Amino acid sequence: MAKLSLMFENRLVKEVPIGSRPVGIGRSPDNDLPVDNLAVSNHHARVFFEAGRLVVEDLDSLNGTFVNDLRVERATLHDGDSIWIGKHHIKVDASGDVPIAVDSARRKPAPTINETMVLDTKQRRDMLQQAAAMGERSPFAGRLKMPTLLVLSGNSDQKEYVITSKLAVIGKSNLATVKLKGWFKPEVAAQINRRDDGYYIGPGDKTPLVNSKPIQGPVRLNDGDVIEVCGLRLSFAFRE
Repeated sequence: MAKLSLMFENRLVKEVPIGSRPVGIGRSPDNDLPVDNLAVSNHHARVFFEAGRLVVEDLDSLNGTFVNDLRVERATLHDGDSIWIGKHHIKVDASGDVPIAVDSARRKPAPTINETMVLDTKQRRDMLQQAAAMGERSPFAGRLKMPTLLVLSGNSDQKEYVITSKLAVIGKSNLATVKLKGWFKPEVAAQINRRDDGYYIGPGDKTPLVNSKPIQGPVRLNDGDVIEVCGLRLSFAFRE
C-alpha cells in the first residue's frame, strides 16, 4: 500500500498509509498527518487517489504546498516525490495497490488562515523564485499564475517579488515582502492585502501612488498598475 512519511529535517515524525479516503495534512489535530508548525494552516493539503493516480491538493493554505520545490495547487505524485509544507517535508511512497474507491469530491475544509504565521524563510523564497524562473517550462505553469511586483526603479533588495501570502508589506520591517533600503525608510510604507475579489493596496506610514494618483484608502490592483512609494516604482502583474 502507498504511504506518506512526515519528516522534520532527517527525523521521521509519522507515517500513514494512503487508503480509499483522502489523507488530510495540516496543523489541526484532526488531520491524518498533523504538522506542529505555526507556518502550516489548520487544514493545509490532502493526498488521495483519483482515477488510479496519486494526487496532492492544496486547500487554499496561506504559505502554499510544494512538490519537489515547485508550488502547486494540485499535482500528480510519483514514487519518491517530496511534498514540502512549512519546514516539514513528506516522502511519497507510491508503490502498492491502488484502492478501489475514493471520494475525491469531498468538500474542502475551510482553512483558518488568520491563525497561520506567514512563513518567510530563505527556502520558501528560493522555491518560489525557481518556480517563477521556470515559467512555461514548469509542468504546473498553468497553475502558477501568481501576483508579482516588478521593480521598475528605486533601491530595493530584489528586482522581483512574488506575493504568496495574504498580506504583503512594503517597508523596512523584518517581515516586509518588499524590503526598502535606507536609514529613514518607514517600517511599513504600504501594504497589499489579498481579498476574495483581488489584491488591494493601502497606505501604511506613507501614501503610495497608483498610476501616478495618491490613494487615501485601499485600492484594488489591476494587472499592469504602477505603484510608487518611498522612491520605489513597482509594476503589479500576474505572471505564470
